[in-house]
Amino acid sequence: MVKMILKRFLQTIPTLLIVVTITFCLTRMLPGDPAVAILGVEASAEDIAAMRAEMNLDKSLPEQYMLYLQGLVQGDFGYSYSYREDVLPLVLARIPNTLSLTLVALVFATIVGTTVGIVAAIKQNTLFDYFFMVLALIGVSMPIFWMALMLVLQFSVRMGLLPVMGMGDIKNGIGDVISHLLLPGFCLATTPMATFARTTRSSMIETLSSDYIRCLRARGVREWKVIGMHGLKNALPPLVTVLGLQLAHTFTGAIITEGIFSWPGMGTMINTAINNRDYSLIQGTVLFSAIMFVFCNMLVDVAYMLLNPKVKGA
Repeated sequence: MVKMILKRFLQTIPTLLIVVTITFCLTRMLPGDPAVAILGVEASAEDIAAMRAEMNLDKSLPEQYMLYLQGLVQGDFGYSYSYREDVLPLVLARIPNTLSLTLVALVFATIVGTTVGIVAAIKQNTLFDYFFMVLALIGVSMPIFWMALMLVLQFSVRMGLLPVMGMGDIKNGIGDVISHLLLPGFCLATTPMATFARTTRSSMIETLSSDYIRCLRARGVREWKVIGMHGLKNALPPLVTVLGLQLAHTFTGAIITEGIFSWPGMGTMINTAINNRDYSLIQGTVLFSAIMFVFCNMLVDVAYMLLNPKVKGA
């Protein structure tokens, strides 16, 4: 197992290098001058030139790239001129907010989606099965930003039940935090919930139709044991894979949700960075998102190996 983890870790290095390179190139393709975005259009040419020199923008692109790589190797992710702070502490301060929203959404999606998928597999080709699989298809296809706007319109604007902006304050009680978490959490959970339901249904149908399940039923084993202790256990490997991928996708997908609900996480910060042409902050947030994605894939590999010892030698 240690050998496999080390192998996966070494494989992440070229992946992250590619992400760094692509992000660097894309940020330089953004329209507008970062120095002008920081100083304002009324700044003098001398001040703009001085700011460009301070940001190393007066150097050639290969020189800028090499300076950025040298900084990363030394643990320097750059300086955010829009926030007037180093990028690393900025990102580390926002990660818990994004991670809390992601985990809440994923726990809700896992519980509801897996339950619906199991019941749909048991009641295959019934009205219940058709109804919830159609809902799952809609959930996978529905854009997050549209879902978020509809939730805001219904529960905040029309009904006035839930707040729209911020993440609440624990000083005002746990209810304040939960009320701020409901709308963005449900919005973010929509797509993974539908994915869990469809994956669980397919995996459970295949498992419940296997020979050993028929043998268990023929021996008189109770149905809840057949489904919960045997069927679900053998249907877990695909679900673990989907869980790891959805954790990464939900974490990165929180960018849109946070922007709509003004959730103070990495998504809101990267939106501000893009608007201000803050190259260092954009590169830092994208790099940390890529690290999160790669780390989740490594966890999936380890969990899959624990569930299925046959892949240990792969």
